[in-house]
Amino acid sequence: MTTLPPWRPLLRGAREREGRSPAARWLQLATVAPDGTPRVRTLVFRGWADGGVLDLLTDGRSAKATELRQQPAVELCWLLPKARCQFRLRGQQLALPAGLEQQERQRHWQNLTPSGRALWGWPEPGAPMAAAVDFPTELNDEFQLPEQFQLLRITLEQVELLELRDHPHQRRRWRRAGGWSEERLNP
Repeated sequence: MTTLPPWRPLLRGAREREGRSPAARWLQLATVAPDGTPRVRTLVFRGWADGGVLDLLTDGRSAKATELRQQPAVELCWLLPKARCQFRLRGQQLALPAGLEQQERQRHWQNLTPSGRALWGWPEPGAPMAAAVDFPTELNDEFQLPEQFQLLRITLEQVELLELRDHPHQRRRWRRAGGWSEERLNP
């Protein structure tokens, strides 16, 4: 069993303060487009693969999937308003061995509800909308794992926490290269 980095219990506690709010699972992913400009979108946190490695899911036909193939470095921002804090997670997408990737994709697919799977039955993201297009509301267990169902496994190299409760705000940073030791920063 991997020892948890010291920021993980802080993140768990902040997420728990959000209660049943869906926002506790939403984080923003920043990537770099082929023209060098930034792109940001919201994804759903799907779990931890290891102490400092998290899983997200996306449609492999999306622009973000193309961007990550060209530049795997990312930054994630996880704003937890009830806890009044923001986690900034920096890392990069991992390339997994084919067998492990298929196994993990299948595991995540099985963990989704039929309505959660529906997104991967929709037409290509960002493409022009056709007049007669089908947007299923559910994909049941008999539906095969779609090729476009992509796992984004992100290994984190640095985590910052900005706590907005007190005056002055508190800011801390942990780096994998430093053994996840805590460093206090000016807010």
